[in-house]
Amino acid sequence: MEEKLWKDHCVLLNKDEENELEIFGYKSQRCRKALCIAGYILSCGALLLLFYWKPEWDVWANCIPCSLEEADIVLLRTTDEFHRYTWKKVTQIDLSTWALSAGSNSDGPFVADKDCVISRAIMKPQLKASHVRCIQVQKIRYIWDFSVKEFKKVGSLEDKNTCHSIHHKFGAGLTREEQEIRQLVCGPNAIEVEIRPIWKLLFKEILNPFYVFQAFTLTLWLSQGYIEYSVAIIILSIISVGLTVYDLRQQSTKLHDLVEEHNKVKVTVCTKSEGCKEMESRYLVPGDMFILDGKKFALPCDAVLIDGSCTVNEGMLTGESIPVTKTPLPLTESPMPWKTHSMEDYRRHVLFCGTEVIQTKPMGRGPVRAVVLQTGFNTAKGDLVRSILYPKPVNFKLYRDAFKFIIGLSAIGVLGLIYTVCVFMSHKKPVTDMVAMALLLLTAAVPPTIPAALTTGTVYAQRRLKKRKIFCISPQRINICGQVNLVCFDKTGTLTEDGLDLWGVIPSEGSRFQKIHKFPSSTPLPWGPLCGAMASCHSLVVLDKKIQGDPLDLKMFEGTHWEVEDSSTVQDGASAFNTCIIRPGPKASSAPVDGIAILHQFPFSSALQRMSVVSQKIGEEQYDLYMKGAPEIVSSFCRQDTVPDNFVKELKTYTSQGFRVIALAHKVLNLGKDVDVSNLEREEAESGMVFLGLLVMENRLKPETKPVLQELSAARIRSVMVTGDNLQTAVTVARSAGMIHTGSKVILVEANEPEGSTPASIAWQLEDDCKANTAAPQEACANTEEKITLDGETCNYHFAMNGKSYQVIMKCFYSLLPKILVNATVFARMSPGQKSSLIEEFQKLNYYVGMCGDGANDCGALKTAHAGISLSEQEASVASPFTSQIPNIQCVPELIREGRAALVASFAVVKYLTLYGLIQFVSTALLFWQLQIFGDYQYLIQDVIITLLVCLTMSLTEAYPKLAPYRPSGQLISPPLLLSIILNVIFTIILHTCGFLLVKQQPWYVALASQRHCSPGNQTMSSTSPEGNDTSSSALSVLSYESTTLWPLSSINCIIVAFVFSKGKPFRKPIYTNYVFSVLLALQLAVCLFLFFADIDAVYSSMQFLCTPVIWRVYVLLMLLVTFCVSFFTEDVILQNKHLWLLIKAWFGYQSKSRYRKWQRMLQRDPNWPPINTKSFAAKPTDEIYINPTYEHRE
Repeated sequence: MEEKLWKDHCVLLNKDEENELEIFGYKSQRCRKALCIAGYILSCGALLLLFYWKPEWDVWANCIPCSLEEADIVLLRTTDEFHRYTWKKVTQIDLSTWALSAGSNSDGPFVADKDCVISRAIMKPQLKASHVRCIQVQKIRYIWDFSVKEFKKVGSLEDKNTCHSIHHKFGAGLTREEQEIRQLVCGPNAIEVEIRPIWKLLFKEILNPFYVFQAFTLTLWLSQGYIEYSVAIIILSIISVGLTVYDLRQQSTKLHDLVEEHNKVKVTVCTKSEGCKEMESRYLVPGDMFILDGKKFALPCDAVLIDGSCTVNEGMLTGESIPVTKTPLPLTESPMPWKTHSMEDYRRHVLFCGTEVIQTKPMGRGPVRAVVLQTGFNTAKGDLVRSILYPKPVNFKLYRDAFKFIIGLSAIGVLGLIYTVCVFMSHKKPVTDMVAMALLLLTAAVPPTIPAALTTGTVYAQRRLKKRKIFCISPQRINICGQVNLVCFDKTGTLTEDGLDLWGVIPSEGSRFQKIHKFPSSTPLPWGPLCGAMASCHSLVVLDKKIQGDPLDLKMFEGTHWEVEDSSTVQDGASAFNTCIIRPGPKASSAPVDGIAILHQFPFSSALQRMSVVSQKIGEEQYDLYMKGAPEIVSSFCRQDTVPDNFVKELKTYTSQGFRVIALAHKVLNLGKDVDVSNLEREEAESGMVFLGLLVMENRLKPETKPVLQELSAARIRSVMVTGDNLQTAVTVARSAGMIHTGSKVILVEANEPEGSTPASIAWQLEDDCKANTAAPQEACANTEEKITLDGETCNYHFAMNGKSYQVIMKCFYSLLPKILVNATVFARMSPGQKSSLIEEFQKLNYYVGMCGDGANDCGALKTAHAGISLSEQEASVASPFTSQIPNIQCVPELIREGRAALVASFAVVKYLTLYGLIQFVSTALLFWQLQIFGDYQYLIQDVIITLLVCLTMSLTEAYPKLAPYRPSGQLISPPLLLSIILNVIFTIILHTCGFLLVKQQPWYVALASQRHCSPGNQTMSSTSPEGNDTSSSALSVLSYESTTLWPLSSINCIIVAFVFSKGKPFRKPIYTNYVFSVLLALQLAVCLFLFFADIDAVYSSMQFLCTPVIWRVYVLLMLLVTFCVSFFTEDVILQNKHLWLLIKAWFGYQSKSRYRKWQRMLQRDPNWPPINTKSFAAKPTDEIYINPTYEHRE
């Protein structure tokens, strides 16, 4: 019974999706609400503020748990490691207006799909009130589904629809009544970003715990008469809040302007009863059918193409402005859901919101038609906007450690509070003074700016990165970049040049390879099926009289010297196809054809690794199918009698030299006259093909690639290649780029899925053996075992595998995966989903992973990585946290350098603020012992002139130009850092205690004094009396020899720790290169010395100093000099000595706790690793299927 109640009370929302949430039902109670209101009043709003910070407490206090069906409030909790809470009110969608307009037809079939969420929501049994319960979470609407007792997302067409149902239920459009009900339930098709009012932004900012604590501190200081300092802090806080609010407002305005045009698009929508009419896109609903009329326009929704084809620019999604061809969803009777039927390749039928339609191609006489899949924030563009509005928090230990720091300092502050209470009670001081001073000492120990200080290094690093054309939409990740120790690289366009050069063509005839035709050549490629394939098997389009498309397609087509003719200029019978026409150019070889019409495309996809086209020679009835793609894939679709016997050997000959090889194939289609080629089944059409030959493309390394990879290797940062290219080509490129060093062994890992009774298998083969297998297989294995064992001791080997093997290992050999990953360098033929999965697996091994790609097929991987860098010409791509306009991988070490500098700067500021607080704490505590305190101007100089300016300028030091072979510490709670703080606190206590005690031993010392003026020559001190002593508090005196001595000690001590903590090499340039900071420290020291040594009455009067003999002031300086020398020596020679800490770790037997380090140590001790020339089988076949739902939709 209890289990059922809990099930009704709590369910999962968006199960197995990236934004999965737990949802709990609650019902508000008047009596509880009344008690809470009383609490708000009695606590003067403190309880309300606490509930603002802790929304779950608000719900628990005001409501009682109940089933979700009865709930009027729902509490939502993320299922990630952060467990963030938020609450939403359950609202009602009023359907009475729809019921009235429906009139007598209210029992009619308003919803075409009777089993959809909308239908189930409005068909509640015994429905009396025309209402639908709903909640809105992160811009997405969910409605209550009575049949399953859950909230279900609306705004999308159900994925369970088959290809047949989409064509027949929605292909003719919806009825007017169904449109109305869907508009009411799903809401408008609009991506509306509110420009948040300034007052809302202001309140959100000032209710931050940091500002609340600061307001409490300022109230305390003002009550004690510290006017000048309090006013200075108030002014600075107003400026800080103002700048933050301005920045947030600007971002909000920019995002609003970016999406505003989306809501103003005009579309032609067709309904069953009223035909087609133009309307605003905001009225579109899932299931609507609309027409694409050929004009260029940005898509206002996600839609599936059901008739005709079109070319779109998906640069908004991927950052790569290459035209992509979309084909219609096949009309098939398959009972499978349409996405499952199309497998991973379903995207070729989908038009994504925000992408630009640049060309449409009707099939036959009808228009190009599409059915709306998703609207509003459910769309691809809406998802991107939501990722900006609701960014995923970064789980970086540094920020957690900062709050642990504050807790530790708070504990010290509490001890100070107890100490103050005891001192004041022993002197029988008023309770009000005792409480005020106790809280004052508490606020001195806890600088509330520590969390904010962690961002100072980030702000300056972001500015420096922008100057180098590296843009960032997630600044908090800059610090994480300083911890990156593994970088994954895409190959084509990242490590190698974007463009491919056509190197040659190897024709195949009679199952034998013919003489290679090299490019460039004085003789054109002769006409034949191979030339026809190169001329027509592509997705090129003519835009603004210029051929555009994939660089590989462009180079291949240019090699034929044919020309593309825009269909709008065609005057013959081929114009009926309204499609791409290609004709021989002046330099092409003579061909017995006037031209070729490309009638239909089966587009290329990463999953299928092939593309094909249906074409027809102009003036002829015969149809041809041409295919191109990965050689091993294309050959599997060809008749084996047409594939040369030496196919594998020939392929490896070229891939081992780093060439990119594409295979071509051809088939004559016997279709008859007037056939609709758009209805061809791809699987049937692409069978029994004739192998035509190999296209060899040269893909040169970018000149910057090798030096950058060498720099990363020298810095002990692993480089891994993750590509969609051929495995052998990828290994060769990895060798030539320096990822695999000379002399290192490459072990090819091949895993195969279970077949029948045979379980899954995994084979390990040395790459050299693979090359030699065709010649002398027995000789190739000689001495292999001995060599690899020797190399294995130093881990001088690299694993390489393809995406298929990776998938099988994930499913059937998952226990081997960590062993492979710690030494895997090349991953080829990887799909976008596999790239994301691979990065997640690296992260599970505690690697900090960077990913650098061109943004085209790497969106998921770029978002998954700790530091994703997209090489894009756009200033900021939503595909990744970082976007580099530098079109090569030089941005990677640059980003890591800046990340390290930002991390070190953040640590330095945190350490400084901690010491500053504790220095003030110690000096104030010593003065409290004698009921004394610093004056207002004394605090003002320490807090504003010294500390504030130090915090603002310490992080200006630029990154060191060379990457060190180790990373800065990523933990605030680490032995070197804690020891640094503890030792400097000890030095501070010794310094201040010595000054405090020694001044009492001087012959001129008097306990309470009023003498401000120095006698001529400053040789004698006149007697003093307490009567004239000014105080800033009735309880405490300011004028004393103790405060006059402790103030220069504490002030110059702050300058000393600022200098000592501002580390230069190896992660930042030397301190003297930070001119602003260096000059500032010198000026601050000069001001302190001037105030201390200037025998000027006006200065002493303002600073509330007592005059002391010059010799005493020299003694104070000597104490500070000794402290500086000891602190600098301790910090620089001991605490920052990397070799010393390694010796200490070795002495105590400390070993890294990172998982990848543990695996490396285990494998070094394993004599049987790595396995060579062996094959093993899974214990038993498994039905487990690996999926990566988080990023699969981005492929």
